Amino acid sequence: MMEARSCPVVAALALAFLVSAGACASAAQDKPRAAASGPKAESLDGYAEWRTREFLVVDGQRVVLASGGKFKGEGEAPSFAAIPLGYEVKARGSRRPNGLLVADEVEAKPNGSALFENELREGFDQMEQKFLREGRMYEEDEESGKREDYGRLWTEGARVDRVRGMLNRLVPRYLKPEDFRIYVVENKEWNAMAAPNRSLYVFSGLLDDMNDDEVAIVIGHEVAHATHEHSRKQFKKDMLIQLAALGVAVIADETIKSEGKATVVQVAALIAATAWQSGYGRTHEDQADRVGLRYAYEGGFDASQGPRLWERFAKKYGDVPKIINFFFGDHSVAKDRARNLTRELALNYAH
Repeated sequence: MMEARSCPVVAALALAFLVSAGACASAAQDKPRAAASGPKAESLDGYAEWRTREFLVVDGQRVVLASGGKFKGEGEAPSFAAIPLGYEVKARGSRRPNGLLVADEVEAKPNGSALFENELREGFDQMEQKFLREGRMYEEDEESGKREDYGRLWTEGARVDRVRGMLNRLVPRYLKPEDFRIYVVENKEWNAMAAPNRSLYVFSGLLDDMNDDEVAIVIGHEVAHATHEHSRKQFKKDMLIQLAALGVAVIADETIKSEGKATVVQVAALIAATAWQSGYGRTHEDQADRVGLRYAYEGGFDASQGPRLWERFAKKYGDVPKIINFFFGDHSVAKDRARNLTRELALNYAH
């Protein structure tokens, strides 16, 4: 075996968010061409999630520190070899032919509590409790009162047990699988979503129509959104735009906590809606594809089915994102994602 979204579940967001390529080659025709440049530098920004004797896995990628490479560590990371799993890691370097990233620079620090992290969790806790009280997953427009029901919420049963068994294998060792709460939504669509408060929702259609390897890749993708805090990062970006539009001088996180505190409080009730309804950007979605593939592989699932999985999504939904299909985000369409995962498999799992 080869090595291997955002949901309109709550009310529409009440606040509106604001939303020299050419070189002069002709002038240099009489000059010799510049020598071919070396390997293109690549950057990674993720978490240290697995380690072997040969490499560290960051952002789903295999990484080593180059001889003479620069390392900067905080907390309990005095060296590259001693980086604890779960630490935030940034690396920059180039690829070897076998896909290994040789980093010239690496930074590592503890994953501490970040801006909006607690607020997001509280927002999703409230939303989760609403679903549990009604026994259903739904979207409700607070202004019009219009409600769209997505299906019954199952908290136990064979399907829930199946997802739990898979999640136990997917989650990195520095996390506890039991910290995730699992729900199955009675809905024929192919969907799954993991919230910042570690509640995981999987649609029955996905479970009924796909094998364990395929489901694992989808769940891995969604869990990666949670473990890599994509909701918080996306919300922070949107919040910075909103604060600027309201005339709040934003300089740093501490400025938001002080000058922008009143504004943050005003929109706190909309946090869950913002995080899922506005979706993730392409960068976060593509990272979830990469990291989710690694989760599936490390869990013993056949990650090589990733490209075929996306071909199935393309066949079922087409290459145009469908709103009910939360797994589609603001990022590469299905065929592009299949191609991206094919490259990922070649870089990280075929050696």
